[in-house]
Amino acid sequence: MNEIQEPKLYTLTAANGTTYQSAEKGTLGGHRKLKIYGRLDCPSALRYIAKGENTKYRVFFKDEATAIAAGYRPCARCMKEAYKKWKAEQSTKN
Repeated sequence: MNEIQEPKLYTLTAANGTTYQSAEKGTLGGHRKLKIYGRLDCPSALRYIAKGENTKYRVFFKDEATAIAAGYRPCARCMKEAYKKWKAEQSTKN
């Protein structure tokens, strides 16, 4: 008998900060407490994950626009240009 396999669902964070289930993987990861987002292959994030740290604060986003709308800032390590732009915008606000 052929069993119907349920599609894998991924937990993503929406622009309003709530989570939802999606059949599509997120394209960016983040840290809920630090409010930082970055690439899934970010060396800094992967180093902490390998040590078992910060995994309970890990969140995922569909795209960069969603991460920004949720109030997260770009990672200075893996998203250098986006971080520089964000940092410049912050200095003009103060």
